[in-house]
Amino acid sequence: AVQVQESGGGSVQAGGSLNLSCTITAATFDDADMAWYRQAAGHECELVAMRKVDGAPYYADSVKGRFTLSEDNAKITIYLHMNNLKPEDTAVYYCAVAELPLEPAPIRCPTQKNFWGQGTRVTVSS
Repeated sequence: AVQVQESGGGSVQAGGSLNLSCTITAATFDDADMAWYRQAAGHECELVAMRKVDGAPYYADSVKGRFTLSEDNAKITIYLHMNNLKPEDTAVYYCAVAELPLEPAPIRCPTQKNFWGQGTRVTVSS
């Protein structure tokens, strides 16, 4: 079965940077969309960035210009480079690999569809 594992979360001060990693096993994402979501306490799940097989990557307006996706050549790890972090970026970040179309606005993450990791916590202090 496909397994998804996030890493790289932590605590930083506002203005700092973190790099999150998402590694999948038993598959590659060569032909699957992959996305980073986040859920902050008391908030709904938010689609942060999506790497699309066909098309340009998607970034939420709240992170455009600050977050960037990259991937390794083996197509098993995707990264979320987060710069100029803000306190409002504080959340648990989840990686999802598409088996079905990724949901753009789930209320909670992870959802029952697709393959999700356990999440990695990011805390940004002011």
